[in-house]
Amino acid sequence: MSLASEFKQFAMKGNVVDMAVGVIIGAAFGKIVSAFVENVVMPPLGMALAGVNFSDLAWKIGETAAGMPVLLKYGAFLETVLDFLIIAFVLFMAIKAINKLKAPEAPAAAPPPPRSEVLLEEIRDLLKK
Repeated sequence: MSLASEFKQFAMKGNVVDMAVGVIIGAAFGKIVSAFVENVVMPPLGMALAGVNFSDLAWKIGETAAGMPVLLKYGAFLETVLDFLIIAFVLFMAIKAINKLKAPEAPAAAPPPPRSEVLLEEIRDLLKK
């Protein structure tokens, strides 16, 4: 089997295509959540905390040779952590809902005993009488 045909067979499997669609939707969802956090959640939160703009929160740890400050931007990190928490919570709730929709499998009925066992039980019952 040639490498190209082997790759085509791999790429056309249902799980790979489903996974690709999931990654694309996940990336788009991540952008939506990032915009939501940056533009909707953080401004009111910053106002509630005495007008703090989280994007501007940083520690100056030094300067470059050109005199530019070197900053640790922990505010942007906090926004990213909040993005992650929202995405993780939404995924948790989606998986929980999907699992509720799945019908639990009914327990399989026990198979009837083999004919020889049935005959042995009948013989046992006759001997008891």
